[in-house]
Amino acid sequence: MIEDDLRAAFARHESLTPPAAPVRAAIDRIVVRRRRRRFRLRLAGTALATVAAALAGFTAVAPRQPETADLLGASTSPAPTGALNVLLVGVDGNADRSARFADSVLLVHVPADRSRLYLVSLPRFLEVTIPGKGKQRLNAAFSFGAAGPQPDLSRGYRATRDAVADILGVRIDAGGALTYPAVRKLTDAVGGVQVCLPQGFRSIHTDRVYPAGCQRLDGTASVDVLRQRVELPDGALDRDRNAERYAAGLLRRLQERDTFTNPLVLNQLLQHLSSGLVADTGDTSLAALGSVAAKTVHAEPVGVVPPGRHVEKPGSTTFRLDPALGPSFLAALRGDRLGEWTATHPDQVTRLR
Repeated sequence: MIEDDLRAAFARHESLTPPAAPVRAAIDRIVVRRRRRRFRLRLAGTALATVAAALAGFTAVAPRQPETADLLGASTSPAPTGALNVLLVGVDGNADRSARFADSVLLVHVPADRSRLYLVSLPRFLEVTIPGKGKQRLNAAFSFGAAGPQPDLSRGYRATRDAVADILGVRIDAGGALTYPAVRKLTDAVGGVQVCLPQGFRSIHTDRVYPAGCQRLDGTASVDVLRQRVELPDGALDRDRNAERYAAGLLRRLQERDTFTNPLVLNQLLQHLSSGLVADTGDTSLAALGSVAAKTVHAEPVGVVPPGRHVEKPGSTTFRLDPALGPSFLAALRGDRLGEWTATHPDQVTRLR
């Protein structure tokens, strides 16, 4: 009886049903638009792989490689104007391991005049506020965000990004996170990176000795240096400075390889990058990011360590901005005046080579 009633109801309203062909066509158009948008986002993430690599040693790319046939296509996106802030997070371990803390957090400030890059190492013990967790160390933000049965690099990055934006009071325009295996692969793909160390040390991880001075490191050695903090004079702060030195060396290496002006070289490099990386690029295109990078690669970058000190607490250590210099540093960063600030406070500048 119920079946007969349903059939009769459908028959009475059948004349109201719109033609199937136009509806099907509309659905197909929506699906195509969404697929194109997802592809553009993946492409933008892949573009950031090289552009952010030029900006810092810790870079960001999309987790999947798009088709190379469209990778080098023209883009209508205009080059971004004004100052930019790119956040790059280096994570120890592999993407499929349990959630880890962020080992290195680097804010790359690109001034509006594109004169040079400022590599701001944010101490991983910097005290920040994490929603629902209260006062925590910055490196914990990634772990809280990525936690779950399957660690999520994207969530970990977003949690770190939000904590950095809150403590610094700046907008994060782009960025991402990558694991150390991805750093190793990137370094080997460009033929090694020259890192200039102010003092030599012996690795506690591999027992390898790294002498003072400039030396070209392969992927394995680069990761070894980036992980080192024990036995260094300033501990974790020296590790942050070494991340800046690696970033500067990677920038110079990409410039030597003509990465930003030769799309074939760019495409070959991107082919080497795949898993262990995530990106947050918005609608920024490959051409737009490349335009920004090309304008900054000719000037030596400036490494900056925020003014502050480590504070010992029962069972933990935190880093707090200096109450005297901290406000002027934040004002300079927010007002795109880091050039003036670093000139006035040369002791906060890292010697990159």
